[in-house]
Amino acid sequence: MCYSAQVWADYNKYVRAYGVEIDIDTFAALFWSRLANDRIKVPLAMESTALELAGADGQPLHDAIQQYRQQQATKLEQELFKQRQRLADAQRTLQTKTTKTTKTAQEAQRISTAKIEWALGKLAALRRTELKDSDSRIYPGYYAPVMVMENGRRVVKPMRYQCRPAGKPAIHDTKFPGTYNARRDNLEGYWKGQFGYTHGLMVVNAFYEHVEVQNASGDLEKVILEFKPRPTQDMLVACLWSQWRAPGEPDLLSFAAITDEPPAEVAVAGHDRCIIPIKPEHIDAWLRPNPKDLQSQYAILDDRERPYYAHRLAA
Repeated sequence: MCYSAQVWADYNKYVRAYGVEIDIDTFAALFWSRLANDRIKVPLAMESTALELAGADGQPLHDAIQQYRQQQATKLEQELFKQRQRLADAQRTLQTKTTKTTKTAQEAQRISTAKIEWALGKLAALRRTELKDSDSRIYPGYYAPVMVMENGRRVVKPMRYQCRPAGKPAIHDTKFPGTYNARRDNLEGYWKGQFGYTHGLMVVNAFYEHVEVQNASGDLEKVILEFKPRPTQDMLVACLWSQWRAPGEPDLLSFAAITDEPPAEVAVAGHDRCIIPIKPEHIDAWLRPNPKDLQSQYAILDDRERPYYAHRLAA
């Protein structure tokens, strides 16, 4: 599985490197929808570069992002006020040193302190102008830029990293939470409605996986490893996508990264799947698949980039 990835979020890089067009209208629709739906998760870098792309005040994309930031700042400030009050109440209770109330007050102090730190961190991120690598990281359920072919042109659209295939009920997301990845050995099974029809590419320079390692005590514990290609490079990760529609519901663009058996260094590190980076010369052939010639698509997946993946504990 590809639990998490660090993606390209700078749309201008897509334009320069791959000659794509940016689907501004779809980006604007996503950011407007986010105002009423907190479940829509967008990496900070993707939001910040969209703001630069949007230009001046009055542009729909610009206004949607700014209104969301103001909305979130207000919510965070309200949460800070609430938690600071809770902390002050807990501290007053602790000063009485009554055994019966101490444990409850200590727990309230711990929780409120953690929530204050969380809210301050979120506020700082909203106001930060310099981006960090972590600002480009996506997780299942997050949106990411995905390159597709539309009317013979390469186009970048925002899509959710967990695919809900067209025709499936909305509850599919909770019944099948692992559909952010598409196993290569199931492309003509579960993914037959997308493989050979709707292919995409996500540009990634690192991916992250949960693995079990032996700690100093000899016990197994789960950690998150970061895998980066060596030499350092941006990888065109093969994806499948779908446009989901239902009466009375907003349209959903969503995608899954195709995974395969891992190279030796990933397997030794403790993980049993790996994303598939295709070669740049196959971009158009991958994005314009022929459902009657699936072998050509398998050939592209076989003729993949094969970097060495160095790993370390994720920060």
